[in-house]
Amino acid sequence: MKILKYIGIALLVFGALFAAAFFIKTNNKSAIVYDTQTVITTSIERKTVVTGKVIPEDEVEIKPQIQGIIEALFVEEGDLVNTGDLLAKIKVVPNEQNLNSAEGRLANSRIVLKNAEIELNRNKDLYEKGIISKQNFDNVQLRFNQSKQDVSNAVSDLQIIRSGSKGGAASANTNIRATVPGTVLEIPVEEGFQVIASNSFNAGTTIATIADLNKMIFEGKVDEAEVGKLRVGMPLEVNLGAIEDQALEAQLKFIAPKGNEEQGAVQFIIEADLFLNDSIFVRAGYSANASLVLERKDSIMAIPEALLQFDRETEEPYVEVQTEDQKFDRRDVEIGISDGVNVEIISGLTKEDQIKVWNKTEPIKKGEEEESATENQ
Repeated sequence: MKILKYIGIALLVFGALFAAAFFIKTNNKSAIVYDTQTVITTSIERKTVVTGKVIPEDEVEIKPQIQGIIEALFVEEGDLVNTGDLLAKIKVVPNEQNLNSAEGRLANSRIVLKNAEIELNRNKDLYEKGIISKQNFDNVQLRFNQSKQDVSNAVSDLQIIRSGSKGGAASANTNIRATVPGTVLEIPVEEGFQVIASNSFNAGTTIATIADLNKMIFEGKVDEAEVGKLRVGMPLEVNLGAIEDQALEAQLKFIAPKGNEEQGAVQFIIEADLFLNDSIFVRAGYSANASLVLERKDSIMAIPEALLQFDRETEEPYVEVQTEDQKFDRRDVEIGISDGVNVEIISGLTKEDQIKVWNKTEPIKKGEEEESATENQ
């Protein structure tokens, strides 16, 4: 019994010593000393970033006027061309039904012409002998001239169906030429491809796409929440995904009057003229991000946004202002625009106020750092 009694007394002593040591260690921790900051005078601008791409201002698709097969291509993608330069040549493959009809019309018109010629010669003798009147003779001569013209038209139609153009034409339809100067962006056909003519019912086969790469625009989409703050003529800063550390200036020139719903949000297309420089070669289709300044205020009172706190119930912003050494009182503030770093102070603070840095992080001590590293392992 005495041994148990001594053991109990020893446990009580050790427990008291442990509690005293823990209490002393806990109370030896230094109190947190909060830093303070004052209101600053600065400029704040609110920006938005628009994702889009860089494209030529005008792209022209070259299409054939006749149906056939690509016989030869004279340019490659990336070539510079001028108006009238030969791009390709088409070999005409006549439609058998159309060819047969054209040959039949020509043969029939020649028969009619031969008969009109016989009738003209007969009536000419009668007219010279005074048997028929001049009016009757003129009618016969008119029918002869009409038949002669029908033969000429039938010959031309047959020649167009066979070769694609009328003999003696200044520019044959089989020669596909550039209609504008620029760079050949794309040639979606190859030699031997069959092409369809452009007409009222069919857009036709595109042989080449030509654009002037010296006139580029930025095209992007803006959310409906921000489109109302845009104005034509606003400056943009365009960063190209393919070219790092270089930005191009641009000027907003178009805002779509109608938006399109995409993934539950209404997006509006915008376009901006891109100001190119000789140090950067911009290719069509580069992805790009454009930065627009939606709002800017100069020489305003502001504080770092990290100093703000928000009421849990009302969600109204406030800060803690120092009244005495390391003693702070709550001060409600009215805020304005923010750029994510600094926020405008409309009312509630003066330039002399010392604002508490409430979310200051304490440096990790060496022993705690080693303990944390051991736990991670």
